[in-house]
Amino acid sequence: MKQILIHEVGPRDGLQAEAGVVPTEVKLDWIRRVADSGVDIVQVGSFVRGDKMPQMADTDDLFRILAKESHRAVLSGLVLNEKGLERALEVGVQLICMGVSASDTHSRKNTGMSTEDATRRIIATALEGKQAGRTVQVSVQSAFGCGFEGAIDEARVMDIVSAYLEAGLTSISLADTAGHAHPGQVRRYVQKVLELDPTVEVTAHIHDTYGLGMASVYAAMEAGAKAIETSFGGLGGCPFTKVAAGNVATEDLVHGLQRTGKRLDIDLATLIGVSKDVARYFGRDLPGCVYKTGAILEKRTESATDEHR
Repeated sequence: MKQILIHEVGPRDGLQAEAGVVPTEVKLDWIRRVADSGVDIVQVGSFVRGDKMPQMADTDDLFRILAKESHRAVLSGLVLNEKGLERALEVGVQLICMGVSASDTHSRKNTGMSTEDATRRIIATALEGKQAGRTVQVSVQSAFGCGFEGAIDEARVMDIVSAYLEAGLTSISLADTAGHAHPGQVRRYVQKVLELDPTVEVTAHIHDTYGLGMASVYAAMEAGAKAIETSFGGLGGCPFTKVAAGNVATEDLVHGLQRTGKRLDIDLATLIGVSKDVARYFGRDLPGCVYKTGAILEKRTESATDEHR
């Protein structure tokens, strides 16, 4: 595996499923700490209507505040439509994320559009974002299965990927929205995308709904995925799927990578501290493991440490 990029999505995917609204100042504290921990990207929020999803109502304000600061991580935002793109451009989002669900049922519940209509609209919006000089990532949601429809035809997923590639969109995320993915399937899908175009930057967004999250993440990395999307404490889950459950925990993945000498540049203690604070704020245990158990600290030789500095 080459160097794996970590895309922290807790401030968006983690918080969007919560019933209560986290105050902006609390979000800022969590975002700042994670953004300075050494992870590569932090997803600050989603540009949706505040009356529809009050948890994300302060996304514009968050970006305006954070844009005045200097952070180690790139800050990303999720966009669902043209209006969302307009807002993202206005507040200077560095990485714009958007996607289409391979499940027609999930697509209609999430966006009010069929998969076919959503694909055309998102590609046009993504190209507009690129023309504005922004980096754009597009995703295939419900790529590995749907809580409403069950199995999703592999060809349907690859048709959306092919449409992205034909439009010149080569940063592509495969999202396990319903948590149905298993390692063999994830490995095969990542390999198939890279067979279509070896230059694609593949990201895997895996949920741990049925306990196969970390195994599927490792399968994605071994198959050639460049980035993994995770959430602090494993918090989150799509509110528009049938069984909303958490993501793979950021600190769990970083801990696993560091045990094999990878991503030693990330401050694991900071990530664990954020997850502890998030759990304390919500007054419950989160799905993640390492923030509760603590990290396994291993003695490393000086030469091995220097190699990863």
